[in-house]
Amino acid sequence: MLFIARSDLRRALRQRETWLWTFLMPLVFFYFFTLLQSGSSGSSRGSTGGKPEPLTLVSPHDGVLVDELERRLGEVGFEVKRVAVLDPLAAPPARLVELRANFSRDVLEGVGSTVDFTREGGGNAYEFERFRVTRASLGVLADTIALAAAGDGFEPVNFAQLRAQPRTLQIESRPAGKRGTIPSGSEQSIPGTMVMFTMILLLMSSGMAIVVERRQGLLRRLAATPISRAQLALGRWLSIFGLGALQLGYALVVGALGFGVRWGPDPAALLAVLAVLGAWAAFNASLALALASAVRTEGQVVGVSVLSANILAALGGCWWPIEVAPRWMQELASWLPTGWVMNALHRLMVFHSGPSASALPLLWLACGALALGWLGARRFRYE
Repeated sequence: MLFIARSDLRRALRQRETWLWTFLMPLVFFYFFTLLQSGSSGSSRGSTGGKPEPLTLVSPHDGVLVDELERRLGEVGFEVKRVAVLDPLAAPPARLVELRANFSRDVLEGVGSTVDFTREGGGNAYEFERFRVTRASLGVLADTIALAAAGDGFEPVNFAQLRAQPRTLQIESRPAGKRGTIPSGSEQSIPGTMVMFTMILLLMSSGMAIVVERRQGLLRRLAATPISRAQLALGRWLSIFGLGALQLGYALVVGALGFGVRWGPDPAALLAVLAVLGAWAAFNASLALALASAVRTEGQVVGVSVLSANILAALGGCWWPIEVAPRWMQELASWLPTGWVMNALHRLMVFHSGPSASALPLLWLACGALALGWLGARRFRYE
C-alpha cells in the first residue's frame, strides 16, 4: 500500500497540471480574493480611530447646513477640505462631495437639494465610504427636521443644543468573539481558497488518474497481483491524501509568510487548525475515490469535480463570509462539508473560540471520510 501511494504521488508531481493547480493557481487566487475583500476592512479605519481619509467638500455658498455636513463628515472619519470651486489645473481629488448652489437655503425652504459623492475606484471601499457620506447627510437632515418640529430656528447654537441632548436610542457595536479586532480580508479569502482548491485538485487530478488507468488496463494488471482490492484502494487513498496535505501545507506557509495570516492565537489553536485541514484532506481523498468508482470517462470527472467544488465553495462560505449571505444560505452551509471547515477555521482564527470549537466539524468530516472511503473501496472497479 505504501509503495502504491509513493508511486502514485511521484507520478502526480511529475505532471505540469498538478504543479499548476497545487502551487500556482492558489497563489493567484490568494492575491485576487485578498485584494477584493480587503477594501471594506481597510477603509473602515477612518471611522474606528485610525488616520482620517482626505475628502474635498465643494460648496459654492456658505450656510449652517454646509457647516453641519462638514462637521458630520469629520465625525465619520474624513479629513474635510472645504472649497468654493475646484481648481481646474489641479489633479481631481480622490474623494469628492459636491453641493449645489444655495444648498442650505434650498433645504431649509423645503425646495430640496442633493449631495453628490464620487471616489476613485469602486468595490467595497467605495460602497463603505458612500455609506458614511450618506450617514452624515441623513444626520444633518434629521437634525433639521427635529429643529423644524420644535420651532427653535436653524441657528448654529440650536444645532449645538440639539447635539447636547441625550439620545434615547444608542447603538453599541464591537467585533464578535474574544479577539476584539476586525479580521482582514486575507483571513477570509486564503482559508476559503485553500478549501476550494483542495477539493478541485483532489477530485479532478486523482479521479482522472484512476479513470485513465482503468481505461488503459493498468488496474486489471494489478488485479493479477497478490494485492487485494482493499489494499489497492487504501494505497490510492493514501496518495490522494498526501497530495492534499502537500497543497494545504504549501498554502499555510504562503498565507503566513506572504499575506500575514495568523493561523491561530496559540499553539493549541494552531494544532486544531492543522487537524481540521487534515480531516478536510481525508474527506476529499475519500470523495475522490468514491467519484472515480462511479464515473466512467475523463469528461465526467472534470465536469463533476469543477461543478461540485464551485457550488460547495459558494454555498459553504469560501468565496465570502457566510454571515453576509441570506439566512437560508447560512442554514444550508451548516449541512455542507465546506461549511463545516470554514466554520471551524473562523472560530479558531477569527473568534478565538478555542480548540473545542473544532470538535463537531472534525467529527462530521471524519464520519464523512470513513463513509465515503468505505463506499469507494467497496465499489472500486478494475475495469
